[in-house]
Amino acid sequence: MFQKEKDGFPKREEKILKFWNENAIFQKSLEQREGQTYYSFYDGPPFATGLPHYGHILAGTIKDVVARYRTMRGYYVPRRFGWDCHGLPVENEIEKLHHLSGKQSIEEFGIAQFNEECRKIVLRFTSEWKKTVERMGRWVDFGKTYRTMDISFMESVWWVFGELWKKGLVYEGYKVMHYSPKLGTPISNFEANLNYREVDDPSLTVRVKVVGEEKTYFYVWTTTPWTLPSNLALAVGPGVTYAKVRDYNTGSFCYVAEERLGHYFKNESEFEVVETVKGESLIGKSYEPLFKYFEGHANAFVVLGGSFVTTTEGTGIVHMAPAFGEDDFDACRKVGIEAVCPIDTNCRFTNEVPDFEGFFVKEADKGIIKTLKQEDMVVQHKTIRHRYPFCWRTDTPLIYRAVSTWFVAVEKLKEEMIANNQKVHWVPHHIKDNRFGKWLESARDWAISRNRYWGTPIPIWKSDDGELIVISSIAELEARVEKKVEDLHRHFIDELEFIEGGKRFRRIEGVFDCWFESGSMPYAQNHFPFENEEETLEAFPADFIAEGLDQTRGWFYTLMVLSTALFNRPAFKNVIVNGIVLAQDGHKMSKRLKNYPEPEEVIHKFGADAIRLYLLKSPVVRADDCSFSESGVEGVLKQILLPLQSSYQFLATYAELYGWIPTHDAFDSPKGDLDKWVLSVLERLVQEVIELVCIHRLIDLLH
Repeated sequence: MFQKEKDGFPKREEKILKFWNENAIFQKSLEQREGQTYYSFYDGPPFATGLPHYGHILAGTIKDVVARYRTMRGYYVPRRFGWDCHGLPVENEIEKLHHLSGKQSIEEFGIAQFNEECRKIVLRFTSEWKKTVERMGRWVDFGKTYRTMDISFMESVWWVFGELWKKGLVYEGYKVMHYSPKLGTPISNFEANLNYREVDDPSLTVRVKVVGEEKTYFYVWTTTPWTLPSNLALAVGPGVTYAKVRDYNTGSFCYVAEERLGHYFKNESEFEVVETVKGESLIGKSYEPLFKYFEGHANAFVVLGGSFVTTTEGTGIVHMAPAFGEDDFDACRKVGIEAVCPIDTNCRFTNEVPDFEGFFVKEADKGIIKTLKQEDMVVQHKTIRHRYPFCWRTDTPLIYRAVSTWFVAVEKLKEEMIANNQKVHWVPHHIKDNRFGKWLESARDWAISRNRYWGTPIPIWKSDDGELIVISSIAELEARVEKKVEDLHRHFIDELEFIEGGKRFRRIEGVFDCWFESGSMPYAQNHFPFENEEETLEAFPADFIAEGLDQTRGWFYTLMVLSTALFNRPAFKNVIVNGIVLAQDGHKMSKRLKNYPEPEEVIHKFGADAIRLYLLKSPVVRADDCSFSESGVEGVLKQILLPLQSSYQFLATYAELYGWIPTHDAFDSPKGDLDKWVLSVLERLVQEVIELVCIHRLIDLLH
């Protein structure tokens, strides 16, 4: 019965895993609970294009602990794994593999070939994932995995979109959005917030000639010189006081916000304030364009008023390129100034700006500044360090760009989402009304279309005169095109057209943002509503989910948007949010920098239990960040697991000495006070754990 193990913890764990697998222990634990109260759990799908790291191990451990606890409490807790198969990470791998870059090269390569190459690599690390997940002792069902690239999953995504369309929650819009030049597609505002960095950019002040005032200029500031060729207007604050200054150094006059004079004139002997005026008196004034590329543009090159203008930096006069700034776009549109966008899908200048044609916008800064200096239009040229958004997929700078895209009207759902959030139990509790709650309060309409290839195609067919038909199922598509449809990826359906009402309909370009797919997971994993309707509705909302803090603006958010839009309910009842596991030096873990030990090595050295306990007792479980320390794992081994092992060895030694073998009868009919005491301690431990869970929940609710 009792064995005095000589093997270390890793070897002992491997024996236990072998026993579990050979005897189907996980499956039996589920069978024992069939027919009992259902406890539903949604597992956020990871990409299998990369290997699991400590962040995955942490979230997986939390999921495992809660699921095991609920099973021990008598619930039936299925645990289904899933794979996120579509999206930019996969496409990016294929682009690198085949030396492709951008829309033109991919389409020359062939969309069909590109997508099939994506399909080949999507699941390349599934065996490694399965091995790591199981080695960490997590019980999860790999036999019923869902995949976002399966036709059943994709059809359910079409259904979700169709329901939103029927509710009037989908529209096409031309808006300024974060845009990834590397990927050639816009990204959502919540994606843009995932990767801000401190960067150095040019800080450039230029002067533009005021029409009708001799030797007079507006001083204008920008940190994006590449947008100056597209300048179409200036903006001032209507209530801001501006000084008209005589500059003794140049013999000319200039307009600058009064509060900013000290930034441009260090010595009072250099200038004289001729007059001060409110910004509203400057509105409507014309100026000569810096560049001549768009000099005949209708209604352009005038001063506009804008409440967004501040005097905390720059000159208090804002340069407006409506295709590359949200405030610029809105202000110019109101006065009939149409945006110009002289860049291609990968943000290189087109022949509309011939002097810089072919230059990537950021690389054009130096040439543009040089040209302006040669024309004596530069007042000040410095460098500024500020926070700037980067593409979280490619680690390259984003730009703001006006694009036509499809949106979910999230702002219409805002109040319902906020109300549904109040029905969710968050751990830690403060995330409910702070990080997540504040994010909901400022929620913007969600751009869900991507100008990409490997994803679920947006099921909108459009006629030449602009009529739109949304198709919500394969059967509906087959009926219209009179053809069997066996795959929904672009290269299978892009050529499918149909005639209706005397008009030919063709599918629009574009695929869904992969976040839309993962947000559809509660329904699509079961091919709802086409099958498994009862099972899906029984499991909705999920009793429990868990992921990292970054998912408050990712998966948690998209789940909430779609569940609110479809059913006006939250998608989950309880959520545990963990922090981010960093390298020991406090930086993000990086395979390139090799600043953390490989999980497989640490498992082999100390065992999975030591890692699990180390992570569970760290601040990361409270949604704080944690710097992973191999010595910390070793400390858990020495302080917790080895003493536990010593206790067991003590018991095994005396059990062997006296030939003692415990039986069920001993528990059912204790003999003597010592047996009763041991059983009472055990029962007290069980009760204390149950009460501890309840008390923690109560404390969270009271907070």
